[in-house]
Amino acid sequence: MSGYAHDDERTFAALPPARGSAFARTWWGQAWLKALEDTALDGEQLKRGRRQARAGAVGAVSVRPGRITAVVKDRDGSSYRSDVLLQELSEDDWDRLLDLAVESAGHIAALLDHEMPPHLVEDAAAAGLELLPGIGDLDPECGCEAWDHCPHTAALCYQVARLLDEDPFVLLLMRGRGERAVLDALQERSAAQAGTEESAVEGSAPTGVPAQEAFAARDILPPLPAPPVLPSTPGEPPSLDTETAPEPGIDPAALEFLAADAAARAHRLLAEALAAPGRERAGAGTGTSTGTSTADPALTVAQDAVRLAAGAPPPWIAARLADGSGRRRAELDVATRAWRFGGAAALAVLEEEWTPGPEALARAKAVLTEAWEDDDRPVLRQAAAARWTVVGAEAQLRLGEDGRWWPFRKERGQWVPAGRADLDPAAALAALSAREE
Repeated sequence: MSGYAHDDERTFAALPPARGSAFARTWWGQAWLKALEDTALDGEQLKRGRRQARAGAVGAVSVRPGRITAVVKDRDGSSYRSDVLLQELSEDDWDRLLDLAVESAGHIAALLDHEMPPHLVEDAAAAGLELLPGIGDLDPECGCEAWDHCPHTAALCYQVARLLDEDPFVLLLMRGRGERAVLDALQERSAAQAGTEESAVEGSAPTGVPAQEAFAARDILPPLPAPPVLPSTPGEPPSLDTETAPEPGIDPAALEFLAADAAARAHRLLAEALAAPGRERAGAGTGTSTGTSTADPALTVAQDAVRLAAGAPPPWIAARLADGSGRRRAELDVATRAWRFGGAAALAVLEEEWTPGPEALARAKAVLTEAWEDDDRPVLRQAAAARWTVVGAEAQLRLGEDGRWWPFRKERGQWVPAGRADLDPAAALAALSAREE
């Protein structure tokens, strides 16, 4: 649908005939038709108008506050200018409607995203504001000099349903304000409300859409779009290499690296969202640079530095990550190795010590006793509360708080991660042969 617009008027080109298909496709178009047909006083004129609109007899439609206008042709070739007037909302009514929209997180988010939420009609009606036409709301004026609705004005009303299919904001323009004016007013109110909330008592509960309300609106909401297709690779970050010097403290190359990391994480998130129920989440336990899934808790700055370093950044970025996380470069390299084996859990086993309670310690010792046959059992010495060193070998098992065993190897006098965790300590110890390249 093509058209041009001024601040307070929009004109839409004539639409082709609508034979053989539903006259309105969207919730808004269908809601307009239902309101039109429910409030019609002359059903016969309405039917004739529907036939003319379906046949493509309505020319370009001009929409402005309180009025819609078009030239409608009869079968004999005669044409009539037809106008339909609709009561505009008063300034007080607009203030109430905009306040109502800002109070609902769902409404304000949709409207500022240039979408008209269907539930807005019900909420407005509950506040005494009718957006869709009621009985007597549509006042006809036609060049055929009919005293009431004629086929020409009825055809024009039907054509509005097709316009609403393409842009529901047409309804607000008919009620007195165009899309730009509405969005500007909403942004102003939203900013004012945000300022008020920032000055409120810290820790107050945020507003939102109750789940019960969202579920109750399921039958009037438009259908959700089809899930997006997973791209074969993450998106490419934009190049920030321009002739303009960056602001002091801004490093374009570092920002490009972070953008690439964000694109890779977004790709993994989409892969997880599209995965079939029960399937292993993409990237989880596969040795990817993240080592985490979307279900993991938020990372600390020090943990996220290790995650970023695990993505094999350029040396100068790795050096900055080491410095920012309070580690020497060699310490970051060891932490990165742990991250590749198991993310935040492996990093915690490397850098933190924990003391199992008596029951947990007893279970751990029982597991160690049962893991090997007598003739294969290594000699283990408990080096710390949750660490057992293999006597006569540069090997160690560490117990994580989740009950998994992590293999470690001593290299140049330092214990370093040597493999992935396993619930079976014998299997974990066998992983020492799988060295990280």
